[in-house]
Amino acid sequence: MAETGTRTPRERYRDQVRTEIKDHAREQIAAAGASALSLNAIAKRMGMSGPALYRYFASRDDLITELVRDAYRSLADTFRTAAGTGADLSGMAHILRTWALEDPQRYFLVYGTPVPGYHAPDDITGIASEIMATLLDACVAAGLPAGPATPFDTHLADHRDWAGDHTAPPETLHLALTLWTRLHGVLSLELAGHFTGMGFDPARLYAAELAALVEPPPAR
Repeated sequence: MAETGTRTPRERYRDQVRTEIKDHAREQIAAAGASALSLNAIAKRMGMSGPALYRYFASRDDLITELVRDAYRSLADTFRTAAGTGADLSGMAHILRTWALEDPQRYFLVYGTPVPGYHAPDDITGIASEIMATLLDACVAAGLPAGPATPFDTHLADHRDWAGDHTAPPETLHLALTLWTRLHGVLSLELAGHFTGMGFDPARLYAAELAALVEPPPAR
């Protein structure tokens, strides 16, 4: 690919069209979900023929892959930037919530119900691993005291492929997984509207779940 500033008009035009296609795809997903994504509908909206649009994205799955890759990359870059400016574990957790609330459909595209029949390529798994590695770094830096070893800690000692080559001990892996699953649980319910009408502030529930994990219990 040509370097920025030396791209040909044709290359710049192709990028512009691909960006416009992705924008329309995000609008479709926001309205009806990713499973309803239709390249033909996007082509019609853009005044193109179906075959013409397929020159930019070979299939619906190809387009979904681009959208998923963009979403994961956005969160990975957001986490990396936060870590670089000194955000601690609690800060990273609140950054996750802010990122999710900014674009719920982007969040659901990567952390919601899988699109039927779609399988993400390996490079997307790699970006997801970057996100988890940043979270693990924050968990290590937090220096939380380790509690009694649990059976799951023992299990994680030999089942840590998901953590890549990170050297965090099993109890830290356990903390990261617990944090990730509990916070995503609250976020998913909030963004899907399940707290609507219940009369409490979801931000306070999120903060309470986070505090239960990262703040030491009060002395008795």
